[in-house]
Amino acid sequence: MTTAHQQHVLPSYLNPDDLGPWGVYLQQIDRVTPHLGSLSRWVETLKRPKRILTVDVPIERDDGTISHYEGYRVQHNMSRGPGKGGVRFHQDVTLSEVMALSAWMTVKNAAVNVPYGGAKGGIRVDPKTLSRNELQRLTRRYTSEISLIIGPNKDIPAPDVNTNEQVMAWMMDSYAMIEGNLSTGVVTGKPISLGGSLGRREATGRGVFVVGREAAAQRGVAIEGARVAIQGFGNVGGVAGTMFSDAGAKVIAVQDHNGTVVHQGGLDIAQLHKHVAEVGSVAGFPGAEAFLDRDAFWDIESDILIPAALEQQITADNAPRIRTKIILEGANGPTTPEADDILTDKDVLIVPDVLANAGGVTVSYFEWVQDFSSFFWSEDEINARLTHIMQDAFKSVWAVSQEKKVTLRTATFILACTRVLQAREVRGLYP
Repeated sequence: MTTAHQQHVLPSYLNPDDLGPWGVYLQQIDRVTPHLGSLSRWVETLKRPKRILTVDVPIERDDGTISHYEGYRVQHNMSRGPGKGGVRFHQDVTLSEVMALSAWMTVKNAAVNVPYGGAKGGIRVDPKTLSRNELQRLTRRYTSEISLIIGPNKDIPAPDVNTNEQVMAWMMDSYAMIEGNLSTGVVTGKPISLGGSLGRREATGRGVFVVGREAAAQRGVAIEGARVAIQGFGNVGGVAGTMFSDAGAKVIAVQDHNGTVVHQGGLDIAQLHKHVAEVGSVAGFPGAEAFLDRDAFWDIESDILIPAALEQQITADNAPRIRTKIILEGANGPTTPEADDILTDKDVLIVPDVLANAGGVTVSYFEWVQDFSSFFWSEDEINARLTHIMQDAFKSVWAVSQEKKVTLRTATFILACTRVLQAREVRGLYP
């Protein structure tokens, strides 16, 4: 396969020999370009982030020492609206990763047709090494460093890996101190008491379930009795697992950072949640009949597989071993392009991340709208609106895939990139 750095003029700040997640994204854009017609003249817009901010984040540790951390905020494309995307705290965060995540946010927002562009942020830090007070200082300093490019009409952060409602509350308060006024719409995923939305915490997992139900109907897979395997049992995998279990599916395997548990008759998801809350992992769950090593997870036969952990988990190495009918990408970028091709050849239906996990940003949009109007909806209203949007998005993508004879991933990119580049074309270039 021709490598991405042979096809593209690359910015000087990336390593052409190891493009990381950004290289995966570039390959996805290459696959969609032939389907863009006259809009392809604008395709370079999608290969170049609009703005990249790299910041130093110094904090005073509890013991009086000073530590410095590397932070990023990338705004990929804002042709359709303000930037929108999460902030992750992880020791392996890289610029390439944040660039790719911001670009996937552009596609994701356009795929479900919410009026946002794509953005993403991150800090290279293992939050487990910080006290609560140190984490607060890190969050506030990072917010102050990126404050010149964020705002309720410019770029709206949200939670991501290792960030949560509390981190968003600190970000919102820090921005309010800098600006001199409270603007609740500067972040989403906030606590309810600060203008957060009902249903936001469960939204991504709920969206995975909704599109999974649609995909299963197209493939003739009955949800009741379906065997489901989940990698990652956090906010996304955990909620999706609960909803599939409640709908009658059997969650037969769950893997997290510390273990893999299996029960062919179906794990008791409610008890598994309690176990994770008590010990911090699925490992050692007494309701399992088997405990497997990490790599053996990919050998488990299922009807629905949900990768809901980190990027590049399904690769050319393990894809040939995967035996499932449908993959629902709860995580961002869990499948490499090479694995995509292998699984497609095996007739596995992959519902891509840019569609499957768009429930979170959809309800973030609802939260943002509610903050602006100071009028809040009931959880039933929010869930109904989310379901409607996700169902419509899936049907639109499915129609494109059938018409163009392409995978759901390429179909999602066709639909989304067309919307983005139409906006770019009609707006024109300034000056």
